Amino acid sequence: ILARGLGLPAIVGAGSHILEIPDDAMLALDGDDGTLLVEPDEGTVAVYRARQAAAVTVLAQARERAHEPAVTRDGHRVEVVANVGNVEGARAALESGAEGVGLLRTEFLYLERTHLPDEEEQYRAYRDIVDVFGDLPVILRTLDIGGDKDLPYLDLPHEMNPFLGLRAIRLCLARPELFKPQLRAALRAGAGRNLKLMFPMVATVAEVRAARAVLEECRAELLDEGQPVAERMKVGIMVEVPAAALLADHLAAEVDFFSIGTNDLSQYTLAADRTNASVAPLADAFHPAVLRLVHDVIAAAHGQAKWVGLCGELAGEPLAIPILLGLGLDEFSMNPPAIPLAKQIIRALTLDEAREVAQAALELDSPDAVRALVRERMPAAN
Repeated sequence: ILARGLGLPAIVGAGSHILEIPDDAMLALDGDDGTLLVEPDEGTVAVYRARQAAAVTVLAQARERAHEPAVTRDGHRVEVVANVGNVEGARAALESGAEGVGLLRTEFLYLERTHLPDEEEQYRAYRDIVDVFGDLPVILRTLDIGGDKDLPYLDLPHEMNPFLGLRAIRLCLARPELFKPQLRAALRAGAGRNLKLMFPMVATVAEVRAARAVLEECRAELLDEGQPVAERMKVGIMVEVPAAALLADHLAAEVDFFSIGTNDLSQYTLAADRTNASVAPLADAFHPAVLRLVHDVIAAAHGQAKWVGLCGELAGEPLAIPILLGLGLDEFSMNPPAIPLAKQIIRALTLDEAREVAQAALELDSPDAVRALVRERMPAAN
């Protein structure tokens, strides 16, 4: 995720064998398929350099049109927005052609410090980011701590499996001293701005109702204090737990929008810890099981006139874009460097073409088969 945010090719989980590679060895790295070649021959180097040059040309062309909307050849428009984590990232996103923020990670205010940020500090940080985008939409995700992210100063109990433990919305509901200052800051920052709110790792309708109740409590407090607040802040949830995907029809009645988090949805659906190199490849968002859940979530939301975004890494994957477009996704949210190319791919497609490849992908039995299908049918995504 960090490498993609910087626009750098990378592979992860390569194992201890890379420590045996001698210094100054020539390497050929393919970030698309996770291949690392040591001391490749001249022919292989020539192939890689040609691919690199072609990629540079394509990206340069895409950047020239980065600030134009993403409209298919047959006139269907989708939003392409950014995942950001601070004001510097917000500025970079706007420069990359982002039409807003689909995921504002708020953990940057909590990590690498010894105490909780207070309401005023959070308010200023959120307001600064929202101001970068003016009238464009910004979706703030409430604190998503736990699992692979921990805050030592919270003194949380040790958990055998923190990915299935007290994290994200569960932690916030259990610790109002965490939740309420953030909600108050968001309500204040949203006054007169296009700021939306979403809750992470929701698994039940009861969690949504409880979180919204705390939000309304904070709104009432601020109004009593004479503070300006967002008049009608739209509220959504992250769909990243299989239970939420399967109950999407019920959850859609409780919120204004969904944002699908395919990073966690993949690992929970396929029972594979994405931070464990031994099993991380199993947590593949191209798996038809994950794609079927995405399809069902979008269908359930659209059935109640609610829109759906996707802010997992899948949104910025060139091979995934035709599938997601064909499944009916309304908003693609990704790391800023991926935005120009994503828009260019969307412009090269028709909605009917995307629907055909998406339907075919749902009938396959493996991630590799899905990728092969898109490579064969959608040259624009290669």
